[in-house]
Amino acid sequence: MPSKRGADETDAEKKARKKAKKEAKAAAAATPEGGGAAESDEAKKAAKKAAKKAAKKAAKKAAKAAPTTGGGAAAAGSDDDDELVPWRGGPDAFNHYEEDPAVTAMPWDSGELLAWRDEATIALFGPSCQFKAVREFSQVKLPKELKKAMSKFERPTPIQAQCWPMLLAGRDMVGIAQTGSGKTLAFSVPGLVHILQLKKKRAAVKFTALGPDMIVVAPTRELALQSAVVIEEVGGHCDVRSICVYGGVPKQPQRAALRASNGRGPVEVVVCTPGRMHDLLDEGTANLSQCSFVVLDEADRMLDLGFEKNIKAIIGACAPYPDRLTCMFSATWPQEVEKLAMVYFTDAVKLTIGSEDLTANKNITQIVEVVEERERERMLPALLKKYHSKGEKVLIFGLYKKECARLETSLQYKGYNCVAIHGDKGQEAREDALSKFRSGEIPLLIATDVAARGLDIPKVEAVINFSFPLTIEDYVHRIGRTGRAGKKGISHTLFHSGDKPRAGELINVLREAGSDVPANLLAFGTTVKKKEHSSYGAFGPKGGEWTKKKATKIVFD
Repeated sequence: MPSKRGADETDAEKKARKKAKKEAKAAAAATPEGGGAAESDEAKKAAKKAAKKAAKKAAKKAAKAAPTTGGGAAAAGSDDDDELVPWRGGPDAFNHYEEDPAVTAMPWDSGELLAWRDEATIALFGPSCQFKAVREFSQVKLPKELKKAMSKFERPTPIQAQCWPMLLAGRDMVGIAQTGSGKTLAFSVPGLVHILQLKKKRAAVKFTALGPDMIVVAPTRELALQSAVVIEEVGGHCDVRSICVYGGVPKQPQRAALRASNGRGPVEVVVCTPGRMHDLLDEGTANLSQCSFVVLDEADRMLDLGFEKNIKAIIGACAPYPDRLTCMFSATWPQEVEKLAMVYFTDAVKLTIGSEDLTANKNITQIVEVVEERERERMLPALLKKYHSKGEKVLIFGLYKKECARLETSLQYKGYNCVAIHGDKGQEAREDALSKFRSGEIPLLIATDVAARGLDIPKVEAVINFSFPLTIEDYVHRIGRTGRAGKKGISHTLFHSGDKPRAGELINVLREAGSDVPANLLAFGTTVKKKEHSSYGAFGPKGGEWTKKKATKIVFD
């Protein structure tokens, strides 16, 4: 029995060919003798082209309809199927957690667990969220391949210890923890366990995957590449393949990896930036219909800073609830973003490590100088003499691409071994710059906020904010490039009168971290400006429920 999708394509082809034949006949009737042969060839070509186009359109339409069918299907490619349906593993697809007897024996409110949660400053919010942390690797049942990958670590970090039971049990969640706390492994280990279980079930029924099972979306290429390296390293221990999909490079290798074009099918994990993945979905290359483990890394930036359309398209193309688990991670989580994020969750648990308020890493000594805007460039060499005299790694943040390019040229002219990364540089140049900074070959990096979030660069001694960022959240992420993994760090910020609207927020962050607040910063006032949504500004509905704003029809009599 031919598939429904095949029938749709045949009908479309027939219609297209009939239309093309009519056009060809009309053209032949109007053509003088001798010119008919050429016109006939052209008509055939037009008919072929129209048929091909109609077939492609019909296939795309059928593919879009596929995710809504849900449930299971027989092996891919079977002629007995009425419809090729993405198979996601059935109702128990997320039931991967079995509590260890040692964890079960310890009551939720035991003194030992309470002391550990207080020390790590852990708080859980949401329905049925009393998941006990797995504080040792021996307390969580992982496949032996993943246990081997974890053997180089002494114990799980607090966010890993608390996240793993929740994600392995299939709960949607938001995880908020300071930079350098191990968030990538917090979501990638449960994701890989989920994939291994699906692979076993599919092998039993000889089902070939249609697309990836796990997607990780990150706001910048650099962060996406970094997460991809971690997932590739851990996934390599258990034969799970991954690809990083981002802009600035050719699409063809990415298309090939996302298609079931080889004997093994498509990759199991895709790490991506929102724009490139949206492009691949639009052109019909990517099939995310069976993607059941969805992660938004640095989610607050993507939901609040112009990626909403891309994120909606990507999550909309993935498996529908209840066949999908969604989790979001970040170091900052404004209330406005939380309200936007709830659209994508069902019974989500919120986990915070540290204060719920916007906080900076307390291992970082924050120094803020209030200066004249034009003085900053003159002050920079003196700051580098202070923090970079022995070739220590220093990261300088600028606000704009041209500003970073100018600083790079100026410092190189003065004899500094430095390099810049920003949006005007090609992907190869950006990767090369980060690689050399990581290795210490070039110890001085100038960057826009493409390097502010999530990047794990070891031994960065100091961060200099040459220009203050546009949001206080980006300030917290910027300075978080130092003081990682329990080490100490320094941030030095040059603040001028043009940054006055963010003075109140900066004062709050400094006070919360116990840092000194300069008197001339206090002179700008402590008022905190109300957050504005990127699309609606300050004129949306109260409480930040932007998506509920409807147009009002006005009728004139």
